[in-house]
Amino acid sequence: MDRPDAANPFGDFTKMLEQFKLPGFDVPAIMEARRKDVEALVQANQTAFQGMQSLAQKQADMLRTTLSELQSLTGQLSAGGAPSPKAAELIQQSLHKSLADMQQLAQAAYQTQAESYAVIAKRVEENVAELKSLLEQQKK
Repeated sequence: MDRPDAANPFGDFTKMLEQFKLPGFDVPAIMEARRKDVEALVQANQTAFQGMQSLAQKQADMLRTTLSELQSLTGQLSAGGAPSPKAAELIQQSLHKSLADMQQLAQAAYQTQAESYAVIAKRVEENVAELKSLLEQQKK
């Protein structure tokens, strides 16, 4: 039994459809369009995956930074006994930094989603153009 070709997953399907010659049914054009659809999905998934990796890395970096700051604050508070105005200021700065980090994460997630959507939207536009072209060819 022949193994499917990983480079051309549509090869066997194309051969099967070409056996049935139907007028006005351009098998190679249809298979090429579906191949482009799959490529667009793969590209969108890769973009989303890379974005998620970047997001996870940023979260890990932020966690390490926050934990080291908390460790430093805890050391200062335990050494001094009563909380000093400087410790309160450091806590406030830490909270502001955490909020800024959360905004950065939200922006990174939004950017990843926008890039993935753009890939899919482009392919949808190409499909509409291909359909218009096919309809115009049939009218002639």
